[in-house]
Amino acid sequence: MITSVQNKTVKSWRKLQKKRDREKEQSFMVEGFHLVEEAVNSSWDVKEIIVREDVDLPNEWQSYKWFSVTDEVFNAITETEHPQGVAAVINMREPEWGNFSRVLVLDAIQDPGNLGTLIRTADAAGFDAIIAGKGTVDPYNDKALRSTQGSIFHIPVFQGDLKEWLPYIKDKGLSIWATSLKNANEYHTVEPTSPVALLVGNEGAGVQEEYLQFADQSVTIPIFGQAESLNVAIASGILMYYLRN
Repeated sequence: MITSVQNKTVKSWRKLQKKRDREKEQSFMVEGFHLVEEAVNSSWDVKEIIVREDVDLPNEWQSYKWFSVTDEVFNAITETEHPQGVAAVINMREPEWGNFSRVLVLDAIQDPGNLGTLIRTADAAGFDAIIAGKGTVDPYNDKALRSTQGSIFHIPVFQGDLKEWLPYIKDKGLSIWATSLKNANEYHTVEPTSPVALLVGNEGAGVQEEYLQFADQSVTIPIFGQAESLNVAIASGILMYYLRN
């Protein structure tokens, strides 16, 4: 039983709340039974499990290295308002590029909830991979992880500069569809193509002009009501499912 927030191990867990320390340690924390279960059932490496003193650890998880902690310690290491009392530290893994036919490309998505929903939706739509460009929030951010609902363990997420990634995926034979308001066709008037990469942009600014030059097709989603625009995760979901046709 770990009882002190000053414990060395507890301090190492608390550091994982910061991106630079996650990157340094090459690990991150998930909280809640569902996310821990998704991690355990995946091929990712579960480093250790942390359980609050009033919570029973499922038998099938007891083969992992695990720690029992007080309520005070558990609250100190997690960022959830009402934690369920179980968490896990997961080792990051370097994704490998494969023979992908559907890729979601993200240009500077800043809201962690949006990013998590995009990862979850891409997983649901059967996309093969995600590329998160510069300016996109860290996918291992606590809120982003919770919004993925475990899909972070199902679909590879690459990170890097889109100036390098976009030419790379074009060389791999993928056509690029980009969302845009300028010189764009309504998406449903364009025949879906495969293999394809869908490029979507920042919540406020959209896809940057320098990246639109790589697009084979610029598309827009018509607005029938009085809303100014669609949330990026909703718009991406519409387009990802359309591209499955």
